[in-house]
Parts: sequence; structure tokens; C-alpha cells
Amino acid sequence: MTSLDPPQPRHPRPPHPRPPHPPPHQPRPSRRCVTSGPGRGPVTADVPTRRAGRYRWIVLGIATFTQAASAFFVQGIGAMGIDLQRDLHLSTAQLGMLLSAAQLLPLIGLLVAGELLDRYNERWVVGIGGCVVAAGLLVGSAAPGYLSLLLVLLVVGAGYSTVQPGGSKSVASWFDASRRGLAMGIRQAGLPLGAALASAVLPLLAVAAGWRATLVAGGLVALLGAGAFMGFYRQPPTRAARQEEEVPSAPRGPSARPGWSSSLRAQLGARLRMLREPAMVRIMLSGASLISVQTGVGILTVLHLHERASVGAGAAALVLVAAQAAGAVGRIVLAWWSDRRRSGHHLPGRYLSGRHLAGPYIPGRYAAGRYAAGRYASLMTCMVAVIAGLALLMTPVGSSPVAACAVFVWLGFFGLGWYGPWVAYVTESAPPDKTGFALGLAMSVNQIAIVVMPPALGLLKDSTGSFTPVWGLLSLLTAVALMLTARGERRAAGRSGKR
Repeated sequence: MTSLDPPQPRHPRPPHPRPPHPPPHQPRPSRRCVTSGPGRGPVTADVPTRRAGRYRWIVLGIATFTQAASAFFVQGIGAMGIDLQRDLHLSTAQLGMLLSAAQLLPLIGLLVAGELLDRYNERWVVGIGGCVVAAGLLVGSAAPGYLSLLLVLLVVGAGYSTVQPGGSKSVASWFDASRRGLAMGIRQAGLPLGAALASAVLPLLAVAAGWRATLVAGGLVALLGAGAFMGFYRQPPTRAARQEEEVPSAPRGPSARPGWSSSLRAQLGARLRMLREPAMVRIMLSGASLISVQTGVGILTVLHLHERASVGAGAAALVLVAAQAAGAVGRIVLAWWSDRRRSGHHLPGRYLSGRHLAGPYIPGRYAAGRYAAGRYASLMTCMVAVIAGLALLMTPVGSSPVAACAVFVWLGFFGLGWYGPWVAYVTESAPPDKTGFALGLAMSVNQIAIVVMPPALGLLKDSTGSFTPVWGLLSLLTAVALMLTARGERRAAGRSGKR
């Protein structure tokens, strides 16, 4: 090219691309390190991968301890039955009313607690409930008599409403289906463990310092359990990461809470439709019958052994301790068995409330279906064993000190041990975002039996002067529930086999 040639246009050099900066109104990406744990999904830096597997056992331990601490006093009322009848001049029916008072408010409180657990962190819902239990017992130590004690136990029941479903949900969220049954069994063992300890300690304390001192002891133990849960419980890493990702994009204000913005009638109707689901019917029937047996064993064991088998009051209380300890072992063993026992069929291809609440198909959730049928087989085994034990108490075996004690330990293992597989069955049948409400609903139905049965059984014993009608009624209720639920299970298996 010569100097006379026109100048050629120069192509500008493209600028070096710069990484885009986030707009001022958007937050910068989080520096939070997210890794993947084997079989557990993403794990955040709050609980590193190497610690997440160990921390779930810490969560299980504090949930079990909180359960035992919150139930410590109420579960010891049966062991103090002779002392309370003597000091407060109570009949058997009035003694049963004490247990009913502690379980009355949870009829509604469990539903409220379930809604709270679906919206807020279990750490605070359970912890505040435990503090209410402690405050009620400590204030109630100044109760002047029987009526005041009834009011105190009403307050205690309101606080306990959050502990039972909250602890179950916290454990269920940390363990997958392959270990959830065992974990639930260990956690639910807290109830009979607390009852066994209370049955051993509270009668001695009542004799030495009076029945009011037992309320002080129960309040301090409940406060210790609430403090432990609030201090050590953390949400599982997957939930924490998911919530953190959702918070920046979530709208603020009333629209951020769709449950409150929708019609209250529509919410209530959708939830009550869970009652018509076949799986929920089986859950309610089995739970109501077995919880009736559990309350009967808890309140009448000492009285039966003392009055019919001529066992001393102290020795009868020790038998109740042994029955409660057998129940704790049963909850672990039967739940472990339910983990290992997988049925050949799955649950029907939808959630417990599938058409109304389930939402989209979630494969991981349906993996629990193979365990749920096995868990229900464990429940049916418990029902058969309970019927056999109650039948023995109505024979001359119930008058033999040694044989009657053995039967009550048997009833403790199966009549209390059923709860671990039952709770795991509820959690695995519920929609993922309605686990708290499903637990609250199922436990609320149980509360009806817990409230009605103690005074009803006591009144039946007072009016007939015998324990035979009491055990006969409980065995009849369990047999009817077994027949109806077994028929429903066969129908569910048939429908599943056709899919």
C-alpha cells in the first residue's frame, strides 16, 4: 500500500470483557460453603459434612431427654396414686381426672402446635412449651388442694402440646426412612423412661416431703429439658440451606404467608379431609385403642397389684417402674424391627392427604412407602400381644403376685412400645410440608382417648368393685380396632398390587 492510497478504516479492538457486577439492590452471592454429604444432600458450613452424621445423634439425645423431662411429673401420677388418694381423699375416678386434666388442652393445643411447627423453628416452639410446663408445675406447688391441682395440670398440658409433635418432627427431619424407625423409637422411649424414673422417685419424695414437693421436682426437671433443647437443637443442614436460599427472593409482608392470606375455612376443610384418608383412619383406630391401654396400665397397675394380688405399695410401684422400662425397650426394639421389616407392596401412590395437600410428586418421599407397611405390621403385632395380656389379667393369673407382675411387664413392652413405629408411620405418610399438622392431628385424636379413658376406667372400677370389667373393655376396644385396621390394610395392599 502506497502513501497515495486512502487510509483503511481501523477496526477497534474489542474491549476485554469484565465480569458483571451485581446490581446495587441485589445481595452479593453468599460465601457460605456448600458441600455434599453421602446420602444426606447438601450440607452447609453450619454443620460440616464430617459432623452432620454425628450431630443428628446429639439431636436425638436432646429430643429424648426433653420428652422425658416434660413428661416426668404427669407420668408419675399413677405411681403416686396411693399417696394422693390418702392425702387428698380421692376416689379412683378423681385420680383419673388428674391425668385427664393434663391431657385436656392438648386436644386443641396439638393442632395449634402442628401449625406452629410447620411455620417456625422447632427449637423455639418446643423450648417455650417446655418452659410453660416448668412454670405451671413450680407455681402449682402452692396449690391448696385438689381443684387447684386440676387447674395447674391444665396449664401443664398446654405447654406439653408442643413437646410431643415438635420432638417427633425434629427427629424425623434429621433421619432418613432407613433409620427413622429406630430414631423414633429411641426418642419415644423418653416417655416411658421419664415415667419409670418418676415412678421410682416421686413416691419416695411424696412420703418424705409431701405431694407438693413432687411438683417442684417436676418443674425443675422440665425446665432443664427445655433449656437443653433450646441450647443445643439446630435445624438439619438441608433445611437450613433451603431456607437461606428462599429468604432473599421471598416477598415481604402478608403475601409471604400464603396460609394466613387464604380463607380460614378453606384451610380447615383441606386439613379435615385428612380424616377421610384410609391411612389416617388406620392411624387413628390403632392409636386410640393402644393409647387407651397405655393409660390404663399407667394408672391402674399399682392399684391392681395392691388390691387384687396383695402386693405391697412399694413393690407395686417397682413393678410399674419395670413395666415402664420394658416400654422404653419396646419402643426401641419394635421401631428397629419396623425398619428391617419391609412389606412387598408400597403404600397407595399418593400422600396421606394427596389430592388436597400433597402437591407434586417427590420421589424421595415415596421411598418411605416400603417402610410404612412394615411399621404397621409392627403395630398389629402389638395389638395382638396386648389383647393376650389383658385376657390373662381377667383370669386367676391376675390374682397371682408373680404372674400378674410378669403380665404387666409384658403389657409394658407392647402396650407402651407401639408408639415408636406409630409415630414413624405418621411422619412417613404425611405431605412433606404438613408433617407437623399431621402429627398434631393424629395425636389430637389420641388425646380424646387420653382424656376420656382415665376417669371412665376409674369410674368403671369404682362402680363394679373389680378390675375385670376394666381389662375386658380395653381388650374389646383393641380387638375391634385390630379387626377394622387389618381389613383396611388388606384393601390398601390390594389396590397397591394393581398399580
